[in-house]
Amino acid sequence: MTASIPLHQVPAQLLGDLVSPRAVERTLQDAAAMRGLEIERLTPGELQDILKQDVYRRLLHNVSPLIAKKRITDVLSELARPQEGSAAPSGTHPVTVLEEAARRFTLYFDWPEAQRLRGVLGIARAENEAGRPVTALVQEGQSLITQMERRLQEGLVSQAQELAELRAVFARVQGLGGREVRRLDSLLGQLDQAQSEGTLLLAELERARSLSFKLRRSLESSVVSPGDPLAAGAAEAQARVQALEQEHAAQQLAVLAREFAPLLRLRPDLEAQAEALRQTPEGLSEQAVEHWRAQLIQTRDETVEAQRAELTQLERQLAGFATSPEFGRGRVALDVARLTLQSGNLATDELRELRDLTEALRHAPEVAARILGAQRELADLERTARDVVGAAEALAGPLNAARQAIASGHPHDLAPLWTALERQMGRAAQQRQDFDARADHVIAEYDEVRSLAGETIQRLGRLAEALRAQRRLGPMSPEARERYVQTLEEAEALLGEARAEFQAAQEVTATFGEGALNDLLDVFDFGSELSALGEGAGATLSPAPVPNPAATDGREALAGSGAVGSALPLPAAELWHLQAGQVVMSTADRDVGDFLRLLAQAETLRLTRLDMADETHVWSARRTGDGGWRLARADNWSRLDEDAGPWLDTGERPE
Repeated sequence: MTASIPLHQVPAQLLGDLVSPRAVERTLQDAAAMRGLEIERLTPGELQDILKQDVYRRLLHNVSPLIAKKRITDVLSELARPQEGSAAPSGTHPVTVLEEAARRFTLYFDWPEAQRLRGVLGIARAENEAGRPVTALVQEGQSLITQMERRLQEGLVSQAQELAELRAVFARVQGLGGREVRRLDSLLGQLDQAQSEGTLLLAELERARSLSFKLRRSLESSVVSPGDPLAAGAAEAQARVQALEQEHAAQQLAVLAREFAPLLRLRPDLEAQAEALRQTPEGLSEQAVEHWRAQLIQTRDETVEAQRAELTQLERQLAGFATSPEFGRGRVALDVARLTLQSGNLATDELRELRDLTEALRHAPEVAARILGAQRELADLERTARDVVGAAEALAGPLNAARQAIASGHPHDLAPLWTALERQMGRAAQQRQDFDARADHVIAEYDEVRSLAGETIQRLGRLAEALRAQRRLGPMSPEARERYVQTLEEAEALLGEARAEFQAAQEVTATFGEGALNDLLDVFDFGSELSALGEGAGATLSPAPVPNPAATDGREALAGSGAVGSALPLPAAELWHLQAGQVVMSTADRDVGDFLRLLAQAETLRLTRLDMADETHVWSARRTGDGGWRLARADNWSRLDEDAGPWLDTGERPE
């Protein structure tokens, strides 16, 4: 547990994604009363008994017995753990305990929860000094700390996943050298240290993303030089660069969606524009994203100014109700709104709370008390709905109707809305269980093929590790759930490629031995690297053969044109032209049946080039435009390149 909280509040905290915290607390109260007990004085054993019986039955209203049993077991395990913060001296005031727990989140002062917590703590100190009760304020502060703890854990999982991908990119671009590579290495070191300390470094992560993109683009642009006579290769490289730029722009668009989420919720027209951008990835570019960022910043600044003016007006109006017993509730909202707007962020929720308070205080005291109580419950319902996928949209109409009815002073029963929300919670819980089952399948599949060292397997391994971490998270925010789904989909898409690579490796090992397998994996690595840099499905390029340092002879490059015929002088390299699984031309009397099977596997993987070596010779195969293969063999890479290179690439006749 992340903060020292009363024992009876733990189940509501941990089960609040299945049923409303109010329902859990009400169930605990009723069960304790039936046993002649007080909820605040429940012992761990008494609470466990209530959880296993009463709370379990309550969960069955919304979720399956399997989910209910698992979650009750999770709560029991949590209750058995030592509670963090329990080392505080006995008699320590709850406000002091809350302040101690809040210090862990000092770095994240711009989080909305942190801003509200500062307001809550400020009012709690003042109320405590005046001798007034602070129980409600302390409970709200504990709830905010719980929310920040979840946000921090989700952020650390996401940061670890991105750091693993950035490390993989760095391994590919390290050879470029230069100041930017060194800077990226330094940033990754800082992120490694922060991750080990449980700290988020959002600015450093964004800079690492930007540097990584620039270096990947530079690397991809250098794969085929501008002077390459193979126009098709140059076009493919350009297409990959464009795809890489679109991938980066989409990533930046997602960052903007998280950064400006409060503004997008407030302005449906902007949310519609953001969705339109997401749906047209072919139109995305770095310039388009920067233009959208500038538009969002300008709109946010204008909205903040408008909210500051509204806050000033509301403060003047509320000053006339300062003696009302209900006014105390508004002081937290006033302080939080002031802090939030001073930092340049939106205070939409707090301003609405203040508007509701102002309107309610215009009524008679007993009516105002009833309205404010209903508004607090409605606000709780709305906050809970935001954390449940699809709930806020499904309940938007009924919530708006309830808000209008309550504001007018009419009694309104919110129970049907809670029931509808809990149905949404049940569906979300079942969906989460399905996600976890899919994640378990991916992890199990990866564990079967992890011994293969190809790039596809490595990428799948990074995703599997991310899934393990996401799988361990408790109740997820909508943003974390979205990342979970994205990781799942990416991993599942790689499973087919991983199985094919694993099967190909098994066959290569059985036919040619481990040496040939290592050479084949080099081809997989390069092709997958280009795929990771934005290439779509299709053929891949392979690096040019590296000359063998042991080679001592040099021969002039092959020249000429036309098909290879058996009457031509034989070059030092042996050549075969393979079509539809048959040898249609050869310059050597050698059985290449094993290679026919290997090339069939290469076609399955959509490779266009293979470079391999056995104990005495090197081999290279290139895919032809008509679906066949050109295959060459020589005693070293230098001779193969000189004698058969042009023929392998273009079909030029050796002389």
